[in-house]
Amino acid sequence: MSNIAKLRTNLEREGFQTSYFETAEEASAYLDQALDGTTIGFGGSQTVRDMGLYERLSSHNACVWHWDKEKNVIPQDATNAEVYICSLNGVSENGELINIDGGGNRVASGLFGHKKVYFIIGVNKIAPDYEQALWRARNTAGPLNARRLNRKTPCAQGEVRCHNCRSPERICAALVVYWEKPSLAGDIEVVIVNQDLGF
Repeated sequence: MSNIAKLRTNLEREGFQTSYFETAEEASAYLDQALDGTTIGFGGSQTVRDMGLYERLSSHNACVWHWDKEKNVIPQDATNAEVYICSLNGVSENGELINIDGGGNRVASGLFGHKKVYFIIGVNKIAPDYEQALWRARNTAGPLNARRLNRKTPCAQGEVRCHNCRSPERICAALVVYWEKPSLAGDIEVVIVNQDLGF
């Protein structure tokens, strides 16, 4: 069982904002109330999809998400939004946040350029320390996302673990670790949900 109080204390010490909710529905309602009449970019995230956030927030915000195939949005379209929403691949109770990305759009938007970034995580993303959070990002989140996307990579086709492959369909080309909030970034809030969400 994760130590949520420890995680929040450590994140807030490093300049991040935090919020905590028992359910994804409560977290969705919080974001629905907090964000109104603004522009929101979404990074590829099964957590966000599972919560139905794009559909909910699109009713009263200008939202862009490359997973919206009807609008033919490209990832770069989200980079100019005031707010950015995605998840993380691994989080340590010590306060390190880890994201792995194939295209670079999620890690870029998580670092700079938005007035506010929301990272939404389920408790399944939390590990006791940095090494275990990194292991989780590389050997659980990465392979399961590659499998979901039907990528032609060893982690998607065979054993679920990172093979450090050279496949052109590799989804883990870049890794970012936040030890503290970057000084030029806008506000960054980690929304913690006491449920398993995403991979």
